[in-house]
Amino acid sequence: MRLIGFLRSRPLALNSAIVATAMLIALPVSAQQDNLYRAEIVLVERIIAPDKVEEKMANRHPDPVPKLEEQLWVVSEDGARETTLDLLPRDKMNLASAAKRLEQSGNYRVLMTAAWQQSYPPDYEGSRLQVAAGDWLPEAGQRAVEGYIKIDRVRFLHVNATLNHWQPGSVEPDAQMALIPEPVNDEVDADADGTGENVTADSAADLAQTSGALEGREPLELITWIRETRRMRSEEIHFMDSPTIGVLIYFEPIEAEAAPES
Repeated sequence: MRLIGFLRSRPLALNSAIVATAMLIALPVSAQQDNLYRAEIVLVERIIAPDKVEEKMANRHPDPVPKLEEQLWVVSEDGARETTLDLLPRDKMNLASAAKRLEQSGNYRVLMTAAWQQSYPPDYEGSRLQVAAGDWLPEAGQRAVEGYIKIDRVRFLHVNATLNHWQPGSVEPDAQMALIPEPVNDEVDADADGTGENVTADSAADLAQTSGALEGREPLELITWIRETRRMRSEEIHFMDSPTIGVLIYFEPIEAEAAPES
């Protein structure tokens, strides 16, 4: 069995953990018939502080993902999961052991484990399957990881992963200090209640502008993303990743039932 997808540079510990996990899975060998496959996808989040991520993407603003008709794994604010697929139980997955071992390592959170059976005939063009998982971000009203998975077949199966990993937006301390208006040097006049505090029209405008700038900050800040299309090989584990999220993918052709002997 080969593990595909580790050509890019990654920390040795990260590569070793995934490789070791994958090698523990015994994958059955089957022949492809009738274009029927079992598809399995596991979405994981690497446990790492956002400020430790070397790849800085806060200045990127990808287009928002609209609500799609087909849903792979969408978790609402109250934790309810929605899907338009007939998903198999997690314990029936070939990747179940991989998901469990990644969780037990303490280095990853498993956000999604999805497996289903589907026919992928030649020249099949799949729909985008919506994904929304991870922490709920109340400022933005969405999950931390969102995007879609798309599966096509030309000559081979191809999987496109378009996933964004978000955190709440923030205002840098230096930028926040820059928004505070300079104190005015006008002579202080007694106000109506005799406190002696003076708010000029200019300073009031400055304060309003500051408050508006802080309240109008972006509710989301991009940590990392995955933008990748990969050709699949049956009965091999493929891994797409960014510094903070990763996707394990596995396809297994399903044998047609043997015709009864006459």
